[in-house]
Amino acid sequence: MSFMSGPSEVPSSSSLVDPAVGVESAICNSRVASRTQTCNYRIARQNRAHNENGGGAMLLEDKVAVIHGGGGSIGAAAARVFAREGARLYLAGRSLPRLEAAAAAARAEGADVSIAVVDAMDQDAVDRHVDGIADATGRVDIALNTVGFDHVQGRSIAETSVEEYLHPIDGYLRTNFVTAKAASRHMIAQGSGVILTVSTPGARLTGLGLLGNAAQSAGLEGFSRALAGELGPAGIRVVCVRPHAMSDALPTSYTREMFARTAAASGTPMDEWFAGLAGMTLLGRLPVLDETAEYLAFAASDRAGSMTGAIANLSAGALVD
Repeated sequence: MSFMSGPSEVPSSSSLVDPAVGVESAICNSRVASRTQTCNYRIARQNRAHNENGGGAMLLEDKVAVIHGGGGSIGAAAARVFAREGARLYLAGRSLPRLEAAAAAARAEGADVSIAVVDAMDQDAVDRHVDGIADATGRVDIALNTVGFDHVQGRSIAETSVEEYLHPIDGYLRTNFVTAKAASRHMIAQGSGVILTVSTPGARLTGLGLLGNAAQSAGLEGFSRALAGELGPAGIRVVCVRPHAMSDALPTSYTREMFARTAAASGTPMDEWFAGLAGMTLLGRLPVLDETAEYLAFAASDRAGSMTGAIANLSAGALVD
């Protein structure tokens, strides 16, 4: 199994056909599909009501937010919600076309959006980018890391090389350290800020082929808690959000191919494998991107001002805390 829906282009539909494997690669039975559609409808209805009622106070009004992995599925979804809630956005990532698509969607919400191609593995490059934002705006209020890495899942330890095992660990833990370090320098100086990380249920689940995913997810949650303890006295909050695989991230996400490989390794058709993930949750469905993005906006806002060191479980009940 796999538990991370990472960088992709801006998602377009919850009726998903996977061109890589030629089968429907989303929630395949009507019961689960109905629950997911109901969830999407509820979010859309709440957003319409918010807009029709004049919007009210925006959660992130005048906040300066940096999103690393801003062209990915979670990053782009968060950018749209942050934009709606009044944030000034700086999107960084590896793919200029994806960043441009994410920025266009965020600008449609009325936001001021800047983009930059930045390698989140490169401390100097990230420092220069974040320093430039602080110089231009005078502050950095929110730093969200949604950077993702394709990696091997579904193989036993005997079938996995040490390089394959270490790839997600190095990628996720390095980039989160790099981006948090760059932002925290400015947040410490201003006496406030929020650092957001994104984990997966693999941090606490067991099963064949989860070694690299489990180690990076558990490590990232430990990093987030420790960082919250270090930065709390400076007025900086750190919150880790733990969603699950999200079907509406699949059409243009690397996870489409990763899940296809994992399903093939188990001898299960991808549509059945993915529906099986949904069937193992308490809600009988998987989360959707907008749910994750809405929660990230709340966690970044002053309404969550007493929350830090927390791991927010958005797994639809794949895990019970």
